[in-house]
Parts: sequence; C-alpha cells; structure tokens
Amino acid sequence: MKTITKKQPKSVGSPVAVTVVRLFVGVLFIFSGLIKLNDPVGTQIKLTEYFEVFAADLPALGGLFHALIPLALGLAVVLCVAEVVLGVALLVRYRLRATLWVLLGLIVFFTFLTFYSAWFNKVTDCGCFGDAIKLTPWQSFGKDVLLLGLILWLFAGRNRLGAETGSRARAAVVWGSVLASVAVAVYAIFYLPVIDFLPYKKGASIPENMKLPPGATPDVYETLYTMKHAKTGEQKEISDKTYIDSGIWKDANWQIAATAEPRLVKKGVKPKITDFAVHTADGQDITQEVFKGNKLLIVIADAQKSNKASLAKIGDLVKGLAGKNVTPLFLTATDEATFEAFRHEFQWSAPYYFTDATVLKTMVRTNPGALLLKDGTVLDKWPAAALPAAETVLKHPL
Repeated sequence: MKTITKKQPKSVGSPVAVTVVRLFVGVLFIFSGLIKLNDPVGTQIKLTEYFEVFAADLPALGGLFHALIPLALGLAVVLCVAEVVLGVALLVRYRLRATLWVLLGLIVFFTFLTFYSAWFNKVTDCGCFGDAIKLTPWQSFGKDVLLLGLILWLFAGRNRLGAETGSRARAAVVWGSVLASVAVAVYAIFYLPVIDFLPYKKGASIPENMKLPPGATPDVYETLYTMKHAKTGEQKEISDKTYIDSGIWKDANWQIAATAEPRLVKKGVKPKITDFAVHTADGQDITQEVFKGNKLLIVIADAQKSNKASLAKIGDLVKGLAGKNVTPLFLTATDEATFEAFRHEFQWSAPYYFTDATVLKTMVRTNPGALLLKDGTVLDKWPAAALPAAETVLKHPL
C-alpha cells in the first residue's frame, strides 16, 4: 500500500533570518505594550479620539462609536495586554500558529488606524508608544506597514520557527505575562504611571515647557491672497510672503479680494505644552498667576465622574493649608453651576478655576488628583487613591 505523506508548506528565509525577525517583532510588541500599559488612561484618551472621529465621519455608525466611548479604558487595557502577551508568546514559541494569526489581526487593525490618521489628518498623535516616543501619523503608518510585512514573512517562514508547542512551562510564562501586565495596568489606573513621560511630571517646569526650546524653529504657515486689479479686473493668487516682498501692497490698483485659511508649509518644533490655560468663570486668563509662589493644584476634570471618597478628603486638606505658605486652588472642566454645588456639598473653601478637560487629564491621570507647584515647577503629584494630608504637602522644601 502506498503511503501518503502530508505535504508541508514551503518556508521562506533561512532559519537564522526567521529567528531574528521573530525576536525583533516579539520584543517590539512587548516594548510597545509595556509603554502603553504604563499609562492606560493615555491610550483610553486616544481611543476616545478615534471613536469621536469615526462617529463624525461615519454618521450611520455614530451610535455604535459613541457607545464604545465609555468602554475605551477597558479596551485600552485589553489591547495593551494583548501586545505584551503576544510578544511573549512569539519569543517563547507558544502556539505559534494561533499567535501569528492574532498578531496579524492586531497589526491590520493598527495599520488601518494609523493610515486613517495620516491620510485624513485625524488624531495626529496615535500614541503608538504612549508619550515616551512621539511619531507623526505617517511615521506610525510606516512602522505598522513594516510590522505587517514582517509578520506576513513569519507566516511564510513558520516551518523554520521551530516546534510549535503548548508545553506547560511556556504556558506558565505566557499566563504569567497576562497577570503581570494586568497588574501594571491596574496600578497605573488607580495611582500614576510607573514612569511619568508627561510634561507635567515631577521636576518639570510648566512655564518652561510652554516655551520653544532654544534655537528651535516653529511651524511655518503660508496664507494665500487672491488679488484683483481695480482697472483690468485681472486676478491672481499670491502668498503673504510674496505680497510683502514684491511690494505689490504699494500699488493701489491691486486689492485683496479674498484670503484663504493659513496652511502649514513646513513643520517645526512645538513646545512640550501648548494648551495649558487657566481662566475664571467670566473668561479672565490667570495662567501666569498660577505660576507665582507655592500652589497646590487640586485637579477635578469632571466632578460628576470623580472618586467621591477622595473628594471627601479634600476638605480637610484645604483647611489644613489655611494660613500656610501654600495656596490651594481647584482646576476643573466641570460647568460652574455643577462645581459650585459640589463645593458646597463638600465645604471646600479654596477658589476654583477652569481648564480644558484633556489638559487636566494630561496633568494627572486620576480624577481627582493634585500637583504641588513652586513657581510653576512640579514638586510632587498625587493620585486620587493617595491624596496627601496638609502635613505631607508642607514637608516639601517651599
């Protein structure tokens, strides 16, 4: 009887090359996942931006995307944990076929998001490596295309990856990575990022981070004017630079008939902080006042969604600082009437001012949270789960 041998799929690449690619892809996924697990709330913010953009661009599915917004934090944790676990599984060669299929699905999803960002100029910071490494949309898309190609190549060369295994030892490593990743995410959500990459981290000067670095060139914009000749009716379009350099503005016959919106012609360097602003209920800007002396900024992005147990502790904190050399004040994005009700309920005696919600979430990831400033420099910061007593605040060198 003739024995039928199952034909094995052809492999691509040498064993060494396939192994190098496997290690590279695995390490990169672990690195990317850990960076985002360090700050899952940041990934939540990015996912929320995507859902809002898709809801606006695809109104027929708007209800679905709006329904996903409250789930963004859970989805962020799942995606970040998946990156780490899949990278570990690839490194230890655990259930390679299933691992490669899930990796392929994940990278196709990421490639679509970064392409959408780059092509339509939406969500211009994808957060691929959190706040640790900033990439432009096209750089992010290029990175994902490279990974997509490498994962497809691993598919083609999977017979050279070694034995596909589900051994107990390797399963223990993979499941251990699941537990460790979830633990890091939970800690970061309830406390603060293990490593703070944000521009409001301890030791950062907010006023300095609002300035361009020395020698840096800002973005260059161009405005186009439609010029019309009063006598001949001739029209032509010129840039604002040409308008000045050519001296056409001196000719009374040429008048500006229309002005286009400024467009970016050369991307430059931006300050680390571009949107920090504090104002009163009637719109008065007091940003510079916040940077004077010692201030304890009690950040409550949304009073209605805040940790109520932490809010109850704030009253004692504010009272303990009365008459001391630290001035407590609240920063919130809650509307005035709602915050006023909370202030009376918890008997807060400190003044409150208004700041953009996204800025507040960037300052401290929990709601509420607190930052201690000395002349605009962050001396310390605390999450909702560990708000300080007045004595703790006053121990700092002020």
